[in-house]
Amino acid sequence: MNWLVYVATFFISWWFFLFMVLPFGLKTQDEEDDVTLGTVASAPRGPHMLRAVLWTTLITLLFVAAMYWLFEVYGFAFDDLPRIVPD
Repeated sequence: MNWLVYVATFFISWWFFLFMVLPFGLKTQDEEDDVTLGTVASAPRGPHMLRAVLWTTLITLLFVAAMYWLFEVYGFAFDDLPRIVPD
């Protein structure tokens, strides 16, 4: 596969994994017993965006590296799928 395919896969899967990672580790103001006046108790207690971006990038790098290993190093292709899936 072309390097551009891996870049596109990284970009698309990064957004996919970001929305999977965002809720992890999120604490609400109600859970922390520190509700700011004028906000909803279920609002997040603080920004955790940097942590989410770092985890998302790490997971996406591992995913794209596994794809590279399967396709370039191990030699799998999309044409091999009928031989992998049982009849």
